[in-house]
Amino acid sequence: MDAATAGTIDVGGDLTVNRLGFGAMRITGDGVWGPPKDLDEAKAVLRRAVELGVNFIDTADSYGPHVSEEIIGETLYPYPDDLVIATKGGLERTGPGQWPVNGRPEHLKEVCEGSLRRLKLDQIPLYQFHRPDPGVPIEDSIGALVELKEQGKIRHIGVSNVTEEELRQAQRLTPVVSIQNRYNHSDRRSESLVDLCEQETLVFLPWAPIQDLEQAAVQDAAREHDATPRQIVLAWLLARSPSILPIPGTGTVAHLEENIAAAEIKLSPAEVAALTRG
Repeated sequence: MDAATAGTIDVGGDLTVNRLGFGAMRITGDGVWGPPKDLDEAKAVLRRAVELGVNFIDTADSYGPHVSEEIIGETLYPYPDDLVIATKGGLERTGPGQWPVNGRPEHLKEVCEGSLRRLKLDQIPLYQFHRPDPGVPIEDSIGALVELKEQGKIRHIGVSNVTEEELRQAQRLTPVVSIQNRYNHSDRRSESLVDLCEQETLVFLPWAPIQDLEQAAVQDAAREHDATPRQIVLAWLLARSPSILPIPGTGTVAHLEENIAAAEIKLSPAEVAALTRG
């Protein structure tokens, strides 16, 4: 069981990671608010992820808020040389399950500084704009990230929850190396962006990758491979495009190990087609 079984992918052309990462949203409390119920288990998940070859971890300053980044810094620092930590800014937290958007340049600069402190980094390998703010021109928000990059505080810039037009607006200001949008077996609204990433050598990070596990095609494939439905939908994402870097999240070691084992499942072209049809 090793994330390396999924192969590798280049982030920004100079950061090579195994193509099965970890999303750190679920090492927080209910509603992605406050500390986890079991801090020791949350830390064990992070340590086990690294043991299993995960060298790409995705988080955000809004997870907790701050909690996810703090636990990562406390648990994994000093980091393995090959570990890439990606984080995001652009959302605020006013309570459990509440995510007000804030794309003001001064806010993005402030929260990036906080992420650097909590993660104990001099430079964030991949910093992502969490969501465009309808009240702030996207050029202003991305412009703040460009300034942070010029100052050496971030290495690469990514975008999240964007349309193609919003991506193009960002690209007119700076190279964008990744897109993180909701995408899974049943939610294909970002299908065209997956294809675009493949064409333009960008990384596509699907959030909420494990959804709707009761669909017939998923159940059939699970029986055929003696696997769980969640493993099948992750294997489908890996097969769907070489540009996809799944980042399934969990708060338990058992689910983490189940997710990483999905890298060993090799779906046939016919199975991929059946799953893609749904």
